[in-house]
Amino acid sequence: MKNRISWLLLTLCFLQAQAKQDSINTHNPVTLQDCLTQGLENNYSLRMVKNREEVSANNATRANAGMLPTIDLSTSYGGNLNSTRTTARTTGVTAHEYGTLDETLDAGIDLNWTVFNGFSVWTNYKQLQLLREQGELQTRIEIEDYIALLTAEYYHYIQEKIRLKNFYYAMSLSRERMRIVEVRYHIGNFSRLDYLQAKVDFNADSAKYMKQRVVLNSSQIKLNELMANQEVTAHVCIRDTAIDVNPDLQYEELWQATLSANASLLMADKNTDVVRADYKKVMSRDYPYIHLKAGYGYTLNRYERSATKRRENWGLNAGVTIGFNLFDGKRKMQKRNAALAIEFAELEKEDLKLSLKSDLNNLWQAYRNNWQVMQMERQNLVAAQENYEYASLRYMKGDLSGFEMREAQQSLLDAEERLLVSEYDTKMCEISLLQLSGKIMSLLNQ
Repeated sequence: MKNRISWLLLTLCFLQAQAKQDSINTHNPVTLQDCLTQGLENNYSLRMVKNREEVSANNATRANAGMLPTIDLSTSYGGNLNSTRTTARTTGVTAHEYGTLDETLDAGIDLNWTVFNGFSVWTNYKQLQLLREQGELQTRIEIEDYIALLTAEYYHYIQEKIRLKNFYYAMSLSRERMRIVEVRYHIGNFSRLDYLQAKVDFNADSAKYMKQRVVLNSSQIKLNELMANQEVTAHVCIRDTAIDVNPDLQYEELWQATLSANASLLMADKNTDVVRADYKKVMSRDYPYIHLKAGYGYTLNRYERSATKRRENWGLNAGVTIGFNLFDGKRKMQKRNAALAIEFAELEKEDLKLSLKSDLNNLWQAYRNNWQVMQMERQNLVAAQENYEYASLRYMKGDLSGFEMREAQQSLLDAEERLLVSEYDTKMCEISLLQLSGKIMSLLNQ
């Protein structure tokens, strides 16, 4: 009697916890798009990446490339305090001057401008623009990685919720079986061994359910962390109750999208352009350079004991410097290294393209295989449900042993678990294919 009361209390606790969970789930449900939107706005890693992108954008200016002149305003003051002793050769008379102060004041504005430097300045500007575009692509890569990570965790959370529901269902079946066995045990239809075995099975299913609640809570905490929720233990109400898989993916379309939109491949293109700009900068040394200098200055001199007491000068000054580097011992080596850098970048791009094609084919085969497994497991689940229902009828009539009934129940749970795993694996392949082909952003608009 004491054991029955304990099991009833435990069952009541489970029912209350499940009812509380269900009531929470119906409050302010969110979709994947809601989670992604919040995460993209608040995630700290993405905000740091966007900060670095802004630095690259700020650097991509004409002034930073050296296309604009520099203008300097300066002023200076100097003074000489001297004492002089002079002896005349003819008379031998010595004259003394003590504390003579001569002062000079300079002020001026100067302009320096490299008018031409073998197109190096324009190449610098183009290279800064390319680095800015690389910063944008790097931000896009980080955002795509984040979307893929958050989406995977979102569906992992759904998977764990479904698994928790399955475990709860298994526990309910075991509880009902234990109730039936207990009743029949007291009237003598079942042995104590049957009753103890039913109790063991119920304990095992209850333990699985309790452990699964911990797993689900960990996934919820991870989801809150990815969305940058300060309250990481806050409950996340997910609107979706199943793992939906896109059946419309096409290999050729994915491959063409990969060639045109894959962020890593676009980054490789920009990297090739950057090293080509480096080569042009080396080649610019074969051209002459032109520097322009202009300014306006004012100079004031004051003399304490000179024949001239004060002198002022002011006016414009300008000059042009034209030069040509006749010999630079490192230029030949630098040209070769720059040409090799271009070749390396192009080979790296081709290697990346081959790697992407290999990854796409592997993911595509896994996606198609998991899709077929998923369809088969759905049929298996229908069969397992029918088998369990038939076994339950026989068990109620006493034509089936408790061991055989447990096998039918376990077969049903295994079928549910295999279907859940196949759906999740198929979804993970889908997410990876979308990320590889540059289509992962489409999840924001679904």
